[in-house]
Amino acid sequence: MKSLAELLIGIHELKVIGDVTSMIDELAFDSRKVHSGTLFAALPGSTVDGHAYIDVAIQNGATVVLCETVPVNADSRITWVQTPDASVTFGKIAANFYDNPSQSLAVVGITGTNGKTTTATLLYRMFRELGHKVGLLSTVCNFIDGQQLVATHTTPDPLQIQQLMAKMVAAGCTYCFMEVSSHAIDQDRIAGIDFAGGVFSNLTHDHLDYHKTFAEYRNAKKKFFDNLSAQSFAITNLDDKNGMFMLQNSAAKKITYALKTLADFKVKVLESHFDGMLISLDGTEVWTHFVGNFNASNLLAVYGTALSLGADREEVLRIISLLKPVDGRFETFKSPTGIFAVVDYAHTPDAIKNVLSAINEVRTGNETLFTIVGAGGDRDKTKRPEMALEAAKASNKVILTSDNPRSEDPEVIISEMAKGVPADKAANVLSITNRKEAIRTACMMARPGDIILIAGKGHEDYQEIKGVKYHFDDREVIREIFNVTNQN
Repeated sequence: MKSLAELLIGIHELKVIGDVTSMIDELAFDSRKVHSGTLFAALPGSTVDGHAYIDVAIQNGATVVLCETVPVNADSRITWVQTPDASVTFGKIAANFYDNPSQSLAVVGITGTNGKTTTATLLYRMFRELGHKVGLLSTVCNFIDGQQLVATHTTPDPLQIQQLMAKMVAAGCTYCFMEVSSHAIDQDRIAGIDFAGGVFSNLTHDHLDYHKTFAEYRNAKKKFFDNLSAQSFAITNLDDKNGMFMLQNSAAKKITYALKTLADFKVKVLESHFDGMLISLDGTEVWTHFVGNFNASNLLAVYGTALSLGADREEVLRIISLLKPVDGRFETFKSPTGIFAVVDYAHTPDAIKNVLSAINEVRTGNETLFTIVGAGGDRDKTKRPEMALEAAKASNKVILTSDNPRSEDPEVIISEMAKGVPADKAANVLSITNRKEAIRTACMMARPGDIILIAGKGHEDYQEIKGVKYHFDDREVIREIFNVTNQN
């Protein structure tokens, strides 16, 4: 429990109407979670405005209301905190409520279209291997050192973030690695976090259902680096044309990495195989359990971040050779007859292109490469034909199928994807709505040595159809069909 005055320390541009000594025992931005002694934050949103629920929050016992606009007939029994930006202020209040846990952690945020989960998770694993207690906030799951917690969003809401970080501090963690989504940046969910550093992976076509234009999406990512302090570092991928754009207004120490151009940290792929690749990290050869240039870039980001945090280079190189791929990221399976399957989370045009490029780098060319791919419903529709185009260009056979159709008709989604297939590739493309049947069909068509990419869902163990989540796991399906238990 803290007084309102304590919660407002260090926060400016506020107008308080009422008693700043009011005691607060809980914070909420959902009026249904309010009780006596709660500070209710009326946050503006893209679909719902919290100001519409102020009366409900007061009826449920809210004693303090944070808002951008105080009601005309404001209840005089309530303390009102007026701010020009309720989302940012709420993030800072949440940080104060939980004693600013990020100030006791070296927090590194990873943002970009692809590679966030792999980079954040590998950093988490590396620093634990280095002997530290570490926290992780990611798409796949959250960790407080060794304790695993279910993740519902790539980046949690500001209350959850501060709660989780406070638990990390209580558990003795000294580092936290977190994925930072464009939605979270735009909605100021990361306000109140003191970042030690930020990493930019890449920027490609995604989330235009939310951001509307690529420029808006790019600027949301850039905002993260704009807000880093001069005491932090910012690591960017020079192979991406937006790499330096991200840092142009950042006060942080600027660090670069690249495969294709001169940079502070460099990597080169020397050999590629299905079970891994030999890379050169700043001139030192390291065998890794990863495949593809995109993974070489992810590993380089991990390497550069670890060194920027003061880790010993020899230890970092040793651990990189031990790290394994993240769940659902280029997970490989082999049938008793010699058919290879790759399960990958690739769900953007560029991710599809990258994973197929990685496969084509290690295949002989005599095999048939099948790609099974779908696109999510109620999400960016403009990327659907582009995903199918990338699959058709780099595969011998393509099966368009269902992903998470959500409220949409999966057959409509598939038909929109099919519009991206070039006429000269159309004969090599099938449409099978049932995802399990699509996977089974590819396995029946494949011959020994052939390769099947199952893209889009990766680690997910459900399929969302008409608002209902049904259990479905690509990895379970391929194990069942292959009658194997091995992976990677």
